[in-house]
Amino acid sequence: MKIELENNYEPSEKEEYMNPKHIEFFKRQLLEWKKELIKEAQETLDHLKAEKLNEPDPTDRAMAEIEAASELRSRDRYRKLIVKIDHALERIEDGTYGYCEETGEPIGLRRLRARPVATFCIEAQERHEKHKKLHSEDD
Repeated sequence: MKIELENNYEPSEKEEYMNPKHIEFFKRQLLEWKKELIKEAQETLDHLKAEKLNEPDPTDRAMAEIEAASELRSRDRYRKLIVKIDHALERIEDGTYGYCEETGEPIGLRRLRARPVATFCIEAQERHEKHKKLHSEDD
């Protein structure tokens, strides 16, 4: 079933949570974000292929290698983000998008607008971050 959205549609707290319009809105947002990331990753690849890393001057060569390493790190972040976007799209398909993976509670529209790939409500996210911080200090 195709859901039509007005051009300026914004999910509202006044509407039923994760109604078909909300789902369609976030699905479109995620797909557009993924498309942009893939385009940027391809541009990075094209730039790296065109860049010459065998500069005769050692300083120029070092700078080119630093820039290439930075671009590769960005590309890796894009790859990881695309995996999260795909996971969010899978949750849309199975009907769990917008709900905390830990508690089952709504994540909230404001949080999803800020971070469409969010999987935890604020409280669960804070618990995970505290847990991670405590255990990283133990290492």
